[in-house]
Amino acid sequence: MRTEARFPSIPAAAGHYESFYLKAAAPEGGRAVWIRHTVHKRPDAAPTGAVWLTVFDAEWERPRALKRQVGAELVSVPAGAYLRVDGAEIAPGRLDGELAADGSTAGWSLRFRDHAGPLDHFPRPWMYERSLPRTKLRTPHPAITVDGRLELGGEALTLSEWPGMIGHNWGAEHAETWIWIHGATASGGVRGYVDLGAGRARLGPLTSPWVLNGEIAHAGERLRVGGLNPLRRTRIVAGPDRCEIRAPATGGAVVRGSVSAPLERFVGWAYADPAGPGHHALNCSIADLDLTVERPEGPPLRIEVAGAAAYELGTRRTDHGVPIEPFADG
Repeated sequence: MRTEARFPSIPAAAGHYESFYLKAAAPEGGRAVWIRHTVHKRPDAAPTGAVWLTVFDAEWERPRALKRQVGAELVSVPAGAYLRVDGAEIAPGRLDGELAADGSTAGWSLRFRDHAGPLDHFPRPWMYERSLPRTKLRTPHPAITVDGRLELGGEALTLSEWPGMIGHNWGAEHAETWIWIHGATASGGVRGYVDLGAGRARLGPLTSPWVLNGEIAHAGERLRVGGLNPLRRTRIVAGPDRCEIRAPATGGAVVRGSVSAPLERFVGWAYADPAGPGHHALNCSIADLDLTVERPEGPPLRIEVAGAAAYELGTRRTDHGVPIEPFADG
């Protein structure tokens, strides 16, 4: 067990959100699956759970999405599992689920193998235990391959050695704005990943600069990216269909590049906050990732992921041009 659910220990008076999720994309790009299991708790209220499913295909007009929300009696942490919500369970090495909502049904039986150890985005253990930061991000399985079968609305999809990841986040509130980028890489037969998360926090009437944390594991190298100290050297320009970054990394390296996709390849979801107004979360798991790592010594390291990277933007803006799925949250 590389992580554990936090909601069972949250005081009754506190607010909380938590998410365990899978992203897996076809090795050739253009198709991907995103499955999310969540717990949402408002202060002084019982938690609710939800199962979210999106299937992406570059040949479709839009991604296909489904969601079901349930009460606390259908949310649990079975032995040996991370989380179970209604008929969907996520655990080390497997995801099994059934989902029925809005007149449609889905089901999946997926198995995954690890190719790397866990990733804590924050550099200090205390940052996961104290109240600040208010949003926590951990990737217990940053590099996996997924096999199995998924059915949505009577159509079947077979996954065979699809590279992907399993993520976990939780906290008292979402960041004011956030981005998340993940891309599976391979070089010389060794699987790697790009896993970056960044957020801006609300500080009274002001919004903080971007704080980015994450890691690149590629071609035998592991590079921590971002952090608290080099805030002034981190630059992020995030839009609905494209994000450009420049950030410091281990050993004086600098990471530059972008992740992008056409707007019609994004799914849009309403995300509730435990307290206060919610966000729109725009996610594309078949995006293009293009990064260059410039190092003080040696040639630059180039990373390209075509049609198989994840880009998510969390925002309070509503003029982004991505339709929001007709499912309530919270």
